[in-house]
Amino acid sequence: MKPDQMLTWVQDGTERLRAQLAGLSDAALDGPTALPGWNRRYLFSHLAANADALRNLVHWARTGEERRMYASAEAREEDIAAGALASSAELRARFDSAAAALAADFDAMTDENWDAKVITAQGLTRSASEIPWMRVREVYIHAIDLGTGTTFTDLPPEFLTALLDEITVSRSAKGGGPALLIAAADTGGRWDIAGTGAPVPVTAPLADLAAYLTGRPAPALSAAPVIPPWL
Repeated sequence: MKPDQMLTWVQDGTERLRAQLAGLSDAALDGPTALPGWNRRYLFSHLAANADALRNLVHWARTGEERRMYASAEAREEDIAAGALASSAELRARFDSAAAALAADFDAMTDENWDAKVITAQGLTRSASEIPWMRVREVYIHAIDLGTGTTFTDLPPEFLTALLDEITVSRSAKGGGPALLIAAADTGGRWDIAGTGAPVPVTAPLADLAAYLTGRPAPALSAAPVIPPWL
């Protein structure tokens, strides 16, 4: 079925990014992000490339013609790096057109298309109805990484809850970190993360938990256990 809530979040996150991009001078695009080694040019190029890649999955779902997200990991990195070196005008236009094209592709999907199976860049078989979720994580979290003032507290709590649902499962499956008992002080949400040692309670507002578990700065949880990278 059509993932209406996810599509609404994608639109909201995209508009946030458009507003941030419009507010950045060309010189500010050279500034750093919260991601080591990534400046804002690289981040917006990454976001444009991600939209193009997800369009490949949408094409696959709509037509049945297999089209992987990326030709290869190397080709993906080369495309992003080249896009980051484009002129500011070209970079702005590329981000906007890629996001708009993805939105148009989503609009053209039927209920049957949303039920089709595709394969992600990680080699996982997923329903096409999960493609918007792949995008919403990108637009919302990278809106924070840009360092223009957006924080996890600005994002819908329902999205943050869904994000923690996913992250706690993936961290448990990956292992390599401490066992944690996660509790959202403001919403009452509870999650367990399997790991080594006796479970350590980690309690904070939902937004702080999202920052901590995604590996972003979380000053309120500076005393919490160190955890491995999310992705």
